[in-house]
Amino acid sequence: MAMLAPTLPESALSARPSGVVFEFSRQQPLGAASLVIILVMMFAGIFSDLVAPYDPLQIDFAAILAAPSHDHWFGTDAYGRDILSRIIYGSRTALVIGFTSSFVGSVLGAILGIASAYFGGKIDDWIQRFMDILLAFPIIVLALVVVAALKTAIVAGIDINLIVAIAIPIIPRVCRVVRAAALTIRVMPYVDAARAAGYSDSRIIFRHMAPNVVAPFLIMFTAFIAQAILLEASLSFLGLGVTEPTPAWGLMLSGNAADFYREAPWMILFPGAAISLAVFAFNLFGDSLRDYLDPRFKT
Repeated sequence: MAMLAPTLPESALSARPSGVVFEFSRQQPLGAASLVIILVMMFAGIFSDLVAPYDPLQIDFAAILAAPSHDHWFGTDAYGRDILSRIIYGSRTALVIGFTSSFVGSVLGAILGIASAYFGGKIDDWIQRFMDILLAFPIIVLALVVVAALKTAIVAGIDINLIVAIAIPIIPRVCRVVRAAALTIRVMPYVDAARAAGYSDSRIIFRHMAPNVVAPFLIMFTAFIAQAILLEASLSFLGLGVTEPTPAWGLMLSGNAADFYREAPWMILFPGAAISLAVFAFNLFGDSLRDYLDPRFKT
């Protein structure tokens, strides 16, 4: 997805949050629909204990491989666990890992991108060559290498090193986009005036450059949440991500789901649909946010 370097429009800076949401919904109805899906996912993840009809870890041998019914809307798995409940709790896992990985990767990428653009010279060369090395690997391959190299550090059922492994491939991609935006800001007259006035580098960066790259940062951050969710599902499917019995969408597609895909296709159908819907919603919201923030996309 080609990313440009938009800046926040004046209307977005001065309007109230409710007004911004209304204007965004009016201009980007598909983006508003995707935002509703994201909010529903967040609600389900935060209030899983209240929303889920069953305990996702509860084993019921009397209901093993039960087809979708009034008691179990999405059926059960090979251990009799309710699939709907595991999908609801799995949204918490996906969103925690997706948001955290994307935020960490995007923030580090933005810091390196701004520093690379502002200081230039050898600092720019060293940072960009390091980014070139990271970009030489496909996202999934780099994540596999990192997660395999790091030791497991489980906190609340989530491997912290999994977040690190997903965040690292995000860094160079955000760095390149933010650097391109920061380079246009670096040559602006007010930046030269700030240097002439004797302001420190940190003041110029945080007061003049960073605020003007917020828009591309937000766009990349939102877009890479979808990538992070997909990466988490892929790594969990391969056995390198979230481990049993933690509910996770990718984990639900591996193991017994692959063994019973003919007798119980709902074990694959519903978790796969949840992953697809989440990735689609975040990608669509990211594209709509780009169109809304960048005046060059307005007609």
